[in-house]
Amino acid sequence: MAIKNITTPDFGSAADVTVTQILVKSGDVICVDAPIVSLESDKATMDIPSSDAGTVKEIKVKVGDAVSTGAVLLTLEVGRETVAKTASAEHSTTTQAQPIKQVEQTQSIQTATTKERVSHREGDFVTKPAESAEEVHAGPGVRRLARELGVSLNEIQGSGPKQRVLREDVEAHTQNQVTRGAVSPIMSLPTVNFSDFGATELEPLSRIKKLSGKYLQRNWMLIPHVTQFGEADITTLDAYRVERNITLKKQNIKLTILPFVIKALVASLKAFPHFNASLDAASENLVLKKYFHMGIAVDTDEGLLVPVIKNVNQKGLIDLAEELVVLSERARQKQLTPGELQGSSFSISSLGSIGGTGFTPIINYPDVAILGISQAFYKPIYEEGHFVPRLMLPLSLSYDHRVIDGATAARFMVHLTTMLSDIRNLLL
Repeated sequence: MAIKNITTPDFGSAADVTVTQILVKSGDVICVDAPIVSLESDKATMDIPSSDAGTVKEIKVKVGDAVSTGAVLLTLEVGRETVAKTASAEHSTTTQAQPIKQVEQTQSIQTATTKERVSHREGDFVTKPAESAEEVHAGPGVRRLARELGVSLNEIQGSGPKQRVLREDVEAHTQNQVTRGAVSPIMSLPTVNFSDFGATELEPLSRIKKLSGKYLQRNWMLIPHVTQFGEADITTLDAYRVERNITLKKQNIKLTILPFVIKALVASLKAFPHFNASLDAASENLVLKKYFHMGIAVDTDEGLLVPVIKNVNQKGLIDLAEELVVLSERARQKQLTPGELQGSSFSISSLGSIGGTGFTPIINYPDVAILGISQAFYKPIYEEGHFVPRLMLPLSLSYDHRVIDGATAARFMVHLTTMLSDIRNLLL
């Protein structure tokens, strides 16, 4: 018999990583690559596998300890007898062991986390269903997410090593429950009696706010949102807009920035067709749309409405400006028809007339992206040896990460800001 120390691997640049869970106990017979502890840094969580097979002699760390590269996690009793016990235990397990994918010892914690599911053997232990959430194998980040979503971890089947519940498992479970109407995150929030703290007044939500609130909650819960921010230099464009408004004043027409943004978006959507699309019902295919119908969020006294301007690619700036006025007024007067609220392929939420420097708009399902517009402001830009004032338009692009990745979203934003930087781009 021999006693061997099992130590933490090389974390690279990470140091003082926290022990979040002990996955074995003294006396356990474990196999090579069996997960023994869970560690968490400020960027990622990973399970540490055993480098040897044997019987756990003594656990050298406890939950909450900070460990670094080379720290002893536990001592293992190795030898012929323990190897035989390990082989017997492995043979008797009811789960077929999966092939091991080697993880280099020098790999960083963040990289190893993305390979967590395939870097360990899943058949090292016979597990039983957890009787309480505390018995479930899950990291603190996953537990926090479950609490925020109002779901119980012991109801979720983990897909990680030793049935460990991963973030993806919690999200998939929640999506399934919300889709079936089995759970509502809003209903699961604790009830607070605000009158205990002072005087209150009850104001019923409008019908529109009740309806839109459900849609917004559903979209936020079921669509993985990411927001890309950018700024467009609209100095030249706005000078043209002001000039055109002088001549259009006699016709009682006023051009705002929005029609220009719509025209620029059409060009960008043609260049990046995945933004002008929707996922099918099974989320397995992308429906690429050959039409360009723009949903425009309108703020009314009753709440948010999103009327749709059809075929914006076939309309000029003045046509768009006039239709925006008509649809906005019809929305505020509650005169929109159901058909005028359906069929968008992309949406815009503009807060430019109110203010702000940026926000995260919620995607208008079934669209896969939405553009937020904030108030334009002057900013000193360094050009040819000196600073010059340029009028900058803040843009916020929220997109469905299942369809669009970050690099594509960044390229879309660059294309859009380029189109807006020079009025001549919109004429090409």
